[in-house]
Amino acid sequence: MKQFAIIGMGNFGRYLAINLYEKGHDVLAIDKRPNLIQEIKDQVSQAVVADATEIKTLESLGLKEIDTAIICIGSNLSHSILATLNLNDIGVKNIYAKAISESHARILKKTGAHEIVFPEKDQAILLGERMHNPNLLEYLPFIEGYSIIQLPSPKKFINKTLRELNLINQFGVQIVAIEEKFPKRLNVIPTATFKLKESDTMIILGPNEALEKLKNEDF
Repeated sequence: MKQFAIIGMGNFGRYLAINLYEKGHDVLAIDKRPNLIQEIKDQVSQAVVADATEIKTLESLGLKEIDTAIICIGSNLSHSILATLNLNDIGVKNIYAKAISESHARILKKTGAHEIVFPEKDQAILLGERMHNPNLLEYLPFIEGYSIIQLPSPKKFINKTLRELNLINQFGVQIVAIEEKFPKRLNVIPTATFKLKESDTMIILGPNEALEKLKNEDF
């Protein structure tokens, strides 16, 4: 279970908060509008009426200790930017922020966001791909009980071939691609003779329980 703080209970923030809570995570919903907090309070771990532009308020909520904060404020750019700056100043480890334009995204990056989210842009790209290729299996990562993760090569995997690792039999997961840094390329459906390097990142598909076991394995 991970801990998430989601700031801004508009449509995007609300759906995200409910989804993460339903997946078993600890979710703190934050918005300065009491009516929105009232609506979601029974669908998350905790819901708080608070102004994210006030750094002392965020500190009092203990946000420094959470795994990830997601800023879902879109319409008020100054509030979005100030909330990002505040989270960065108090030392939140992972900050995601919703952006509504490229210039907004650049400012969010400069004020401390580690990842930028473009909900409308991302959905438009997915829809465009689906229209272009109706047979595209774009829903695969969302099949119930299955996920795709990225995993840097553990030390014990380095200089071993995929055949030697035999992850499909050991863990019940499949390496579908390997992201190489040297040379920089994406090796899709690598063969059994592919030998992992220290700088490689594996992209792995499998049941959620098997993926968790793999991530927590002491290599």
